[in-house]
Amino acid sequence: MYKIPALFTLLVLCGTTLFAQLAGDTAAPRVQTAQGLLEGVHDSGIRTFKGIPFAAPPVGDLRWKAPQPPANWQGVRKADAFGPRAMQAPIFSDMMFRSNGVSEDCLYLNVWTPAKTGNEKLPVLVYFYGGGFVAGDGSEYRYDGEMMARQGIVAVTVNYRLGIFGFFSHPELSQESPYRASGNYGLLDQSAALRWVSENIAVFGGDPRKITIAGESAGSVSVSAQMASPLSKDLIAGAIGESGSLLGTLSAVPLADAEKNGADFAKNIQAGTLAELRAMPADKLLEAATKNNPFRFSMTIDGYFFPKNPLDIFKAGEQAQIPLLVGWNSEEMNYRMILGPMPPTLDNYAKAVQNLYSDKADQVLAAYRATTDAEVEQVATDLAGDRFIGFSTWRWSKVHSQTGNQPVYRYLYARPRPAMRNQPADAVLPKGAVHSAEIEYAMGNLPTNRVYDWQPEDYKVSAILQSYFAQFIKTGNPNGLGLPAWPALDNKKSALVMFIDVHTRVAEDKHGERYLLLEELAGGK
Repeated sequence: MYKIPALFTLLVLCGTTLFAQLAGDTAAPRVQTAQGLLEGVHDSGIRTFKGIPFAAPPVGDLRWKAPQPPANWQGVRKADAFGPRAMQAPIFSDMMFRSNGVSEDCLYLNVWTPAKTGNEKLPVLVYFYGGGFVAGDGSEYRYDGEMMARQGIVAVTVNYRLGIFGFFSHPELSQESPYRASGNYGLLDQSAALRWVSENIAVFGGDPRKITIAGESAGSVSVSAQMASPLSKDLIAGAIGESGSLLGTLSAVPLADAEKNGADFAKNIQAGTLAELRAMPADKLLEAATKNNPFRFSMTIDGYFFPKNPLDIFKAGEQAQIPLLVGWNSEEMNYRMILGPMPPTLDNYAKAVQNLYSDKADQVLAAYRATTDAEVEQVATDLAGDRFIGFSTWRWSKVHSQTGNQPVYRYLYARPRPAMRNQPADAVLPKGAVHSAEIEYAMGNLPTNRVYDWQPEDYKVSAILQSYFAQFIKTGNPNGLGLPAWPALDNKKSALVMFIDVHTRVAEDKHGERYLLLEELAGGK
């Protein structure tokens, strides 16, 4: 990790480095960062700076090392195009990139700001993309920061290393590391980006003391991870988690297990030494990792980024003491993840649960209870979604509300996407909000996704959800003028959840016993 010289930081915070060459709203905006002068793009009141390096390219000997400081440059650096995305295979069909291909040289971030000077101290949103830690990019349309910037927020998207490049552990890597551990390079990238934002965002008109981090799926897991790490927790003022936490989804594993997994992979591809692994071309290494299961490399309890098990960190109240807005969707996973190809009948459901839970099956069937064949599809969908991501998100909200000393706001997002454009009339639509369905709504980016036939009701839901997010980023509280009142969790009363749909409303959480059971099955409270 690294720090930018204190003298430069002082100058920035004093507002001496302002937007340059702003002789009228059409001039190309310039800002003086710690590394050099950037020139961005002006577009209808929003100033955009893309492809900003926040760390040195993690290539050559820097492959599988913590991010290093970015190099300085002379003259003016153009910031009008997204940098390359992290090495990844085309795993998810819904990802639409604007970046220029894939590369190990991927540690770039992007800034959208409505500020005209460096003195405005606007709230800041730093968004981490999802994709299972194996795919994704800050250039995706759904994460575009322009509409958040139009809410008076400086919006930032961040790239980080993925898959084998971001989460590979190996005994030789741990031996050479100054902190005697390996893995978590993608999380260290995120932390380095947060450090860069903290030191530089003032020149973009942002307030380094008002940084809210957010993300969906693996991005949400990343938010929970940054909250737990001593490297990042003092840099953030708020957190938004959309579907997922490391307290049950994509969880960290002991270092010894991760090292063995890495050594086994190296043996399988006949790479006997770390030098041989580093010498492999990036595309060949990606190909080998993809063939051997790209999801095999996990976050690591490394004693550095995570001093101990993250669940223990949260239980001890050692995480960032910040407000949290968190929730999940009504159809995070389909009932077929429980039943497979079997029809949704009571008998088939009971058999499937028996196979999954053995002697605990009766408890699960009681908590996720179906009384008729017609009810099985929804109940199995609920169980599948909770197993995948709902439980871990609930657990995060629960433990942080108990030990975080700051308000927690919980939601359930239930607006199904509309039909796709040119979709066959007999196509079967999801009954609920599927995994990742809320992103464009929350970020105000429905118009950039031309796949779906958005209806007026969709724009209504988007306006409400984005307003909640914007209010939370600005104040640490989602409530605002014209919005349905959203109470924080109260551990002394019945849990309330904000049910977000066309008719957004607060409702009592009637499924708490489900999550308590899953918590017991996961190893207790």
